Amino acid sequence: MADSKLKVLLADDQMLFAQSLQTFLCNYADDMTVVDIALNGRIAVLMADKYHPDIILMDVRMPEMDGVEAVKIIKQKYPDIKVIMLSTYHEDELVRTSLVAGASGYLLKEISPTELITAIRSLQSNTIQISPEIAHELVLKKYNGTEDNRSGVMDISSVEDSLPWLKTLTKREREIFTLIATGYDNEQIADQLNLALQTVKNQISTIYSKLEVKDRFEIIRLANKH
Repeated sequence: MADSKLKVLLADDQMLFAQSLQTFLCNYADDMTVVDIALNGRIAVLMADKYHPDIILMDVRMPEMDGVEAVKIIKQKYPDIKVIMLSTYHEDELVRTSLVAGASGYLLKEISPTELITAIRSLQSNTIQISPEIAHELVLKKYNGTEDNRSGVMDISSVEDSLPWLKTLTKREREIFTLIATGYDNEQIADQLNLALQTVKNQISTIYSKLEVKDRFEIIRLANKH
């Protein structure tokens, strides 16, 4: 059954970190296999050609070619390869450029190994993977001064006039849109708004249809773009 395993390429110039991650994935993720380790972005591009991995875990800052530039090249050649950026940096510009380049997620290296495994598996269902604290910061910085101090999310009513497409959504749909854009998952949205989980799923499907997007990744990019 080895052929059915997810092929994972690691790209990180910190060999100790990469080897530790490789060991963990090999020991605790029996549905994955690490095909190789690239020590910089240029090598990652060459290894993408060689192995055509399903997933690449890509460090953002590496010598010779950084992770963002490597993602651009790889996604242009192989749009089906999914890339998760792993970084110690919270800088919003790095997050934006990574997502615009085509990355399917941006996670901090402080994530637990088990959470990382879950994130990799979730990519198969086209679920965007982004550290909630990063998504939260990213969107709030775009709407400086609109943060709701009680819930930690922005007041969407204060910015809807500048975003005409938001007016196609109902008040409840705008609330859910905001929570998605700031990194909440379905269960967290249900808890935050005191809704049934299935109701949240139905509302999200409607939002996707109205905004002509297909996943959370595009919601985050849409909010960030505007």
